[in-house]
Amino acid sequence: MPQLVHWQHPGFFGYYPTNNSPASVLAELVGAGLGGQGMLWATSPAGTELEQMVCDWLAKALDLPEAFLHAAGSGGGVIQDSASSAVLVALSAALNRASHGRWRSHGTEGRYRVYCTDQANLCVAKAARVTGVGEVTLVATTPGSHCMDAAALAERLDADRAAGLMPAAVVATVGTTGTCAVDPVDEIGAVSRAKGVWLHVDAAYAGSAALCPEYRHLNQGVQHADSYAVNAHKWLRTGTPCDVLWTADRHALTEALSITPSYLSNTASQSQYVTDFKDWQLPLGRPMRALKLWYVMRAHGLEGLRQAIRHDIRMAGHLAQHVRDQPGFELVTHTLGLVVFRCTQDEHTRRLTACLEGEPMVLCTPATVDGRPALRAAVGSPYTSEDTISRAWQTIRSHAWQAGATTGPMKEDHSPPGRIPM
Repeated sequence: MPQLVHWQHPGFFGYYPTNNSPASVLAELVGAGLGGQGMLWATSPAGTELEQMVCDWLAKALDLPEAFLHAAGSGGGVIQDSASSAVLVALSAALNRASHGRWRSHGTEGRYRVYCTDQANLCVAKAARVTGVGEVTLVATTPGSHCMDAAALAERLDADRAAGLMPAAVVATVGTTGTCAVDPVDEIGAVSRAKGVWLHVDAAYAGSAALCPEYRHLNQGVQHADSYAVNAHKWLRTGTPCDVLWTADRHALTEALSITPSYLSNTASQSQYVTDFKDWQLPLGRPMRALKLWYVMRAHGLEGLRQAIRHDIRMAGHLAQHVRDQPGFELVTHTLGLVVFRCTQDEHTRRLTACLEGEPMVLCTPATVDGRPALRAAVGSPYTSEDTISRAWQTIRSHAWQAGATTGPMKEDHSPPGRIPM
């Protein structure tokens, strides 16, 4: 279709993937037909309990701590529309806990602090503004790793407390947007817990990889987290929007967000034996998003989802090898499904970036890594193959040649000519 950016196309390497599948599409159709409204258990008992069940399923599949399960009684999961909403909810709960419920009455700007690195997604800074904190407090990264320095965090927390400020939350990232860096959650969690500060882990992209046993180390230290979020619509073949947010203390969320006027009062809610998800998010209304996650998990099974993730990582490996083999290019980093590369000269990278902006068959996005321009290529389409990777690389290097970016002859490519097929 013209005038659209096709996120499922095998040449789409921009941003991080937003996936879909026939099972998810069918679930959207059924959900729209049912027209459920899940703001209260009373308005959608089956929708509410289905959501609790699939959140527990996914938590167990990711090997998350038992405290994040609804079945455990103290925590639980909720489906948000995005990682942006998840971090906004988490920061609201963190501020409410840090101020003992008084953050709205005496204001937050200038008093409370939210900590992250300059590699964190923009949603963290936006949530800090929306909640009234103002600007986030940036913590140094360890040299060369782009990961938060836990020792620097501890020093900053102590210094701010000594200055009369109130540390409210730390946001660690598992899979940063720029380089897919993974903050040391274990070390950060130990610091946050010792200092009494809420820890939110934004694992929007890379967290899904923990479905695979070989990548479960990505969740090391998550037992220290107060909240944790994964975008199922990024790497779990589930259509957008579908972000799953877990908390170890559901009461922290409901105390911060619960408002119940008389027209929402009902016997089930008053019994306190049911969950009203309106108190776990900002909007009142909510569709039955759990249905599509349930459909996808039932249709693909955990092994099917694992194979999909491994496929994307394997294809990214092929792209990374092309970068290594081609004169005039540098591989900046390759983590999971993300390949970050540049030309050996920065001006050539800028020219290549400009050329690719007008290329209809391959989409990469720009990044700045260690002060130098680079290009991001995030592999995530189920249609990607070794052949489509080779063709995409042929297109990239052709533009690089025209931009004067390659310093030697182009490596022979025997793949057939033509446009990348769907």
